[in-house]
Amino acid sequence: MSAVAASAAVLPRPRTKFAGGAPRRRLRSVPAQAGPVVPLELGNPLQLSKTMRARLLAAVRALVSSPALAGASDGARLASVVLTAKAKVSNSYQAKIWAAELGRWLGVSQSTVAHTVLPELRAAGVLGSDVATNAFGHATGLECWVIPMYRAQKAGDPQHALALSRSELAVLLSLIEVLFGPGWAPKDKAPIPAGLLAGRTGRGAATDRLGLLLMVLTTGSAGWLQLCPGSVDTGRGRPAATVARLLGCTAAAGAKVLKRLQEHGVADVVRQETGSGLHARSRVRLVPVAEAHDVAVREARRVADAVFSDLAGTASGDLESGETGETLVETGIEGAGQGEMAGSADLAATAQHHALHASVVTPGGSLALSRGFSGEGRGGEGRRPERVCVHEDQAVDGETAAARSTSPMAEGGPLRGEKPKKSPVDKRVGQRAAGAGAGGRPKAVSGGKAQQQRRVGLPADLVLRVALGPVSWLWERLSGWQQDQVEEAAKAELDRLEGLLVLPGGAPRLLADRLTDRLAETGGEALVNEPFGWLIGRGLVRRPSCTDRRCDDGIRLDTGGECENCHNVIHIRRARRARIAAEVDRELPGLSDGERHQVLEERLREQAAIEAEDFVWRREQARAERARRDADRAAAQEQAEREREAAVASDAARQALPCEDCGQDWAAGLCEACDHRRRTEALIVEAGMVAAAWSADLDDPASVATATAEVRTTISQSIATEWQDFLQIADVAALEANPQAAEDAYAFAALQTAQQAVHKYERNALAMLGRTEEAETEARRAYKTEQGRHWFKHNPTGADAVAAATKAADAARERAAECLLATRLEQLREQVAARTEQAAAAPWSTGCPSSPRARWTARRPGR
Repeated sequence: MSAVAASAAVLPRPRTKFAGGAPRRRLRSVPAQAGPVVPLELGNPLQLSKTMRARLLAAVRALVSSPALAGASDGARLASVVLTAKAKVSNSYQAKIWAAELGRWLGVSQSTVAHTVLPELRAAGVLGSDVATNAFGHATGLECWVIPMYRAQKAGDPQHALALSRSELAVLLSLIEVLFGPGWAPKDKAPIPAGLLAGRTGRGAATDRLGLLLMVLTTGSAGWLQLCPGSVDTGRGRPAATVARLLGCTAAAGAKVLKRLQEHGVADVVRQETGSGLHARSRVRLVPVAEAHDVAVREARRVADAVFSDLAGTASGDLESGETGETLVETGIEGAGQGEMAGSADLAATAQHHALHASVVTPGGSLALSRGFSGEGRGGEGRRPERVCVHEDQAVDGETAAARSTSPMAEGGPLRGEKPKKSPVDKRVGQRAAGAGAGGRPKAVSGGKAQQQRRVGLPADLVLRVALGPVSWLWERLSGWQQDQVEEAAKAELDRLEGLLVLPGGAPRLLADRLTDRLAETGGEALVNEPFGWLIGRGLVRRPSCTDRRCDDGIRLDTGGECENCHNVIHIRRARRARIAAEVDRELPGLSDGERHQVLEERLREQAAIEAEDFVWRREQARAERARRDADRAAAQEQAEREREAAVASDAARQALPCEDCGQDWAAGLCEACDHRRRTEALIVEAGMVAAAWSADLDDPASVATATAEVRTTISQSIATEWQDFLQIADVAALEANPQAAEDAYAFAALQTAQQAVHKYERNALAMLGRTEEAETEARRAYKTEQGRHWFKHNPTGADAVAAATKAADAARERAAECLLATRLEQLREQVAARTEQAAAAPWSTGCPSSPRARWTARRPGR
């Protein structure tokens, strides 16, 4: 029985009263089958029943709309759903996963998961996690519990939204895998393919995945999304408002999500066709859901075959700005060609009426079939009808050609009265323009030369046009290949200049100024004999006067001022020349001007040679120093590698040590259960000392012992209570079968209870010590000090002054309590250490009958 028939069969049957007054039931007719029933595929998560879809939707909504996650990121909300789906019923609803693997499910990085997603879930009280380790103590992942789902499962209420069964969790996980699972290849099993949105990563990826999941769970078997009722923002449309309400965001954000889902091909926004062709209400179809139920997805609107098949339909073509016959899909997002009409996405009344007339060009049939109206297209190729002058057509090259049966108007032939052909120059220009419009370099045409390939004007790029503006006349003299080379050199120089400037965007102006200055040095463009060589070797290159990479002809490129480093170089050279000139005058007086100039130049050349040798020596030294650093770095890496290997060997040896307490093998010196016991004992002692710090007389050992004993008793009772609660929810048979696991669980429960008790006793101790006279004295002093600040002197009893003074007093009281607690704990530790030393100095005597050991030995049975 189909779904329609089944729903009709369970309708309440009316009652008909007869003459006797007794009602009599009668069967209602069952309507005919609405269509073929699509057989559900086994294991296809996109073919959900109505009950399963409602169940999963309620669970997902309960997680993502939880008040605890109000204000949390979509990554955190999606993570709660993923961890819920991956929870194992056999493992107390735990989900074991790595942070990096969770990031692959969410479409974000591992850093985002570790620093944003998991902290948000923990802070909201939604996630409980623990680091899972192997037998060697190495971390193997995170053990996560989704707390709301765990509590719902343990409450025993099957009607709770989060009380999902094992099969429901498996279906939810399969659905998530199909939608945005990362995909993986398990060993010895078939690989799991990636989901539909697996490639969508980065910003907004978690939002898109969560939106797709909610949309799929709100979609029927036909693939249509159930749109939200009521009034919506007409500027965005009802589909965008529906997505926004599902995600709990604004309509603008919902429109962006819907647009991205359309771009990935998982959603399709279509319009209901009307007889008038006006804008109707839009609907959203989830393509994967529709395809899973074998529902054909409409790609575009059918193009009418005849001109007057629908008169109103021709007006809609004028309302659309596209050139194709496809339907414009309204999603509430203003698209190209729609302009201000995007605001009326779902209002049919906003469509402007247009005069009824025939389409401009509509492919039609023969004259007899189409009634021969003017403006109607003839044939499917868009040509005009045959003309009388069909035999007058000539070939482009001027040669006589055979007459064609149809006019070559579609191929660009001339009309009667126009010139029959273009000149070779016009033809080449047209071919060059067509090639440039296609995005490639125009090739040489027949009858032309390589020089004909050059572009007359500057490049279309505005940046290059500004930079090469001063040399536009030289640009026209370059060939096509030379123009390409100059363009690449100019782009490289612009990139280098942009890296030097503080504010971006000034590189084109700097390069234009450089070319202007270089042309002024040359004497103008007319004096440049070789434009290509001048541009590549002189115009576009930087000419530094010093070692500063920002220097160009003594000008700083970043500031536009004079280069200070060049001034230093010039000053050093002038000082050196003056010094050598003074030496020449002192050593060789009486020389003529020519002889003095000759001697001075010789000594300057000698000094330049010495400086060159010094430069070579320093360069060799730098090279040797670099080699030494490289050798040291390699040695350090080798040392680090040896240390790492030694650490690995030491760790392996340590892991092989048995437990010191229970003797368990391969326990690294201390097994986990014994480690928990030791830590629990230390925490119990710490809790007792904290409690004794404020409740006992520190000088009286008996009072301290009484306080610590009470704390130990209390914590022991709490541990027993927690263990009984754990046994109620755990598998007792499994624990009895594995005593070691039971001991580990008990030790872990005791450790957790002791940690909570220590925090509780510390809070109590700080609260009690904050009421002592010392703390109150500090609080009063801080209150008066803050109230006496000079900015409160005019109104010391005002609201601001009292609030600030109260805050300072509370802080001082808290600091005093912490100081008192630390002091008293230190005193207690010293007393315990002293008693331990005394006990070690005076051991028990087995020979003394009054010693405790002797009394215990005497009382043993059989003595």
